[in-house]
Amino acid sequence: METINPINEKAIIIGAGPCGLAAALELQQLGLSPLIIESRNIVHSISQYPTYMRFFSTPELLEIGGIPFTTANDKPTRQEALAYYRTVTLRHDIRVNAFETVTDIQPEGSRFRVTSVTRFGEAKQYACDTVVIASGYFDHPNSLGIPGEETGKVSHFFRESHPYTRTKVAIIGGSNSAIDAALELERVGAEVTVIYRGEAYHKGIKPWVLPLFEGLVNKGKINMRFCSRVVRIDPASILVEGPEEAETIPNDFVLALTGFHPDREFLAKIGVRIEPDGSPHFNDNTMETNIPGVYLAGVVASRLQANEVFIETGRHHGRLIAEHLSSTLFR
Repeated sequence: METINPINEKAIIIGAGPCGLAAALELQQLGLSPLIIESRNIVHSISQYPTYMRFFSTPELLEIGGIPFTTANDKPTRQEALAYYRTVTLRHDIRVNAFETVTDIQPEGSRFRVTSVTRFGEAKQYACDTVVIASGYFDHPNSLGIPGEETGKVSHFFRESHPYTRTKVAIIGGSNSAIDAALELERVGAEVTVIYRGEAYHKGIKPWVLPLFEGLVNKGKINMRFCSRVVRIDPASILVEGPEEAETIPNDFVLALTGFHPDREFLAKIGVRIEPDGSPHFNDNTMETNIPGVYLAGVVASRLQANEVFIETGRHHGRLIAEHLSSTLFR
């Protein structure tokens, strides 16, 4: 096997989402000049959001490093968020190796050896003192586990409605993302069916959106199927199991908006203890895992539900990490 000379770093952060960037800013204050390794682009998850999405959060709740996020609206748009995090990265000279994937982290004496591969297939290795895992969850959609799920007509992401004009679209899920997608699709003339396991509308649906959606359902412009699930996806139809019987529905596209989950397998592989409930072990006050020197930041630190950690809360994890490092490095 070819020997690779490791690149020396003080700290490596895995993931250039808002929480990874926030952690980088905090570590910069300690003089560590961390390197972020990101498998996609900066704030990749936000770039995957619907094109015309508007955040539920106010701009100050999305700010990192105390850097103001200004917008002319009460709630910022996806485009404004992309511009904000991109500008923060450039202005504060945060080092990001984009399109490079970390494949392993192993202890080596008192340090760590981080192995990665670039988009060109080049293997790289780093030696560092501290690793912060802020890898998010957007690359790991929750699968349905049904026949036909892997076909090209199925997507776990909704970007914009225009390509679906005059097509038959099934949306699996009942969260805000499913409701918002259904509304946009109806506006462009798609025939929309929403299939949801629940008995009633999800309590978390935005209160100003639900009446609009219910109105379209009552008028027959959106088909809503409660207590139902898709059990098979065929080229021109889907099989839906409802409360009374199974039904074949003509279909062109399926949007499986069933959520995402962090990569627990990678955490377990590198030695992070996984609790009986499936969540990673870490100290709530420091974000340090059972491996000294390895920390979690952002949604990867969620426990029972991935959506229990948002940008609003995960952006503060970097401060906890920096405070702990400061107490150990400079005591």
